[in-house]
Amino acid sequence: MKKYLAVIIIFLSLSSTKLYAQEVDTIPIDTKDLNIKLKRSPLPSRILPLSFEPVKLRPAVVNAKVNYWKTRTSVGININQAQFSDNWKGGGVNSIAVGGLVNWKAEYSKNSYSYVSEVILQYGKIKNKDQLQKKTNDRIFWDNKASFQLSKNWYFFGSINFESQFDNGFSYSVVNGVETAKLISKFMGPGYLTESVGFEYKPNKYFSTRFGTGTARQTFVLDQELYNEPDPVKRLTQKVYGVEYGKKIKNDLAFQIVSAFDKDIFTNTNLKARYAMLIPYENFRYSRIDHRLDVALTAKINRFMNTSLTGIALFDTDMQTNKIQASQTLALGFAFVFPR
Repeated sequence: MKKYLAVIIIFLSLSSTKLYAQEVDTIPIDTKDLNIKLKRSPLPSRILPLSFEPVKLRPAVVNAKVNYWKTRTSVGININQAQFSDNWKGGGVNSIAVGGLVNWKAEYSKNSYSYVSEVILQYGKIKNKDQLQKKTNDRIFWDNKASFQLSKNWYFFGSINFESQFDNGFSYSVVNGVETAKLISKFMGPGYLTESVGFEYKPNKYFSTRFGTGTARQTFVLDQELYNEPDPVKRLTQKVYGVEYGKKIKNDLAFQIVSAFDKDIFTNTNLKARYAMLIPYENFRYSRIDHRLDVALTAKINRFMNTSLTGIALFDTDMQTNKIQASQTLALGFAFVFPR
């Protein structure tokens, strides 16, 4: 029994010694009453004041200017051609068609002010064997808009745009087996100049709607040759595109709505649409409301080639028709965009 007690006492004493050895470094020692003398270093030492000299740094000048303008130019060329031998039994007519498109757009944006200018130029012709040349497309369109931001989605704007065509337009008929052409339009016959002031709703970058509460439109017919009524008496009361014979311009005050959509709806596929409605204040009738819808679907094939499907729907009783006019074009061609 004494042996076991001796072993236990020795074990406890070793354990307490071990614990004390582990914690000895953490015990604070009071050196106040200890006579501890530190030896002085034999090396001489001298404390001097620190002196600082200012360093002159040349300011870095960055030669950079903020450009508030963004421009984009698109040029497209379409060529369609068909050729048949004289003994071709499937039927067909030799033909060639050429079309061109130039679309230039410039945007300026700074703080709450913005300005957008867009030019669209289109022209195309087709020639079938033994037939007269005919136009497939012809348009001059120039739109300018300046706006001031009122809130997150609303703007106050002022705009002016011009629209006409490059070349003469004809209607065709066959008389005694011979194709004849009758002049029905030309440059500035008609031509439209529209000024508008109002409010614009623009919730995002690809959609906007203008409400032109104060809109004025001038319709031009500068060539009297378009007044081709054979009866001189009836010609005095004839109107061409709403302009009376003997006059060259007609003024309208109206309310205008213009909606625009421009977005890539799929990869390399862009949908662009523009709808314009003009409601004259004077002699208002539903039949006098003008509508125009332009739609263009463009798919990029590679860097320089694309295919496009375009359509136009137009209703304007001043054009001597009470029906909707429509045109559609499908084309494959080359496209160049600057800057890339």
